[in-house]
Amino acid sequence: MNLKHESIPSGVTRSRYWKPVIYLFSEHPKLQNYYTTEYFDLNARGINVKKLRQISKYWSTSEKFILNLALHLYNSSTPIDLGEIDYLDEKNKKLVLTALQFRFGFKGLEVMA
Repeated sequence: MNLKHESIPSGVTRSRYWKPVIYLFSEHPKLQNYYTTEYFDLNARGINVKKLRQISKYWSTSEKFILNLALHLYNSSTPIDLGEIDYLDEKNKKLVLTALQFRFGFKGLEVMA
């Protein structure tokens, strides 16, 4: 079942760890397909990381980066290589910057041409 913003517990939406995850999975076209109860249990505050990694095995470098960033911002146990931002188009770079703002409270970040 797809997750809707109305079904997200308020404690989750206010969490600086969950907010970037919810944002990336809501806004990224590929991740939207996996923003479901099969991969997320928001009431128990859990993500099925193993399953997400399995399904992403053959994704593009940029799609894997966005997934790994979301998981990293959630609990820092997923390593990421920031150099992979070079593979992202402008739209995805903006998603990354917004997610970083949600997690770390940065203000005024923007993608430069």
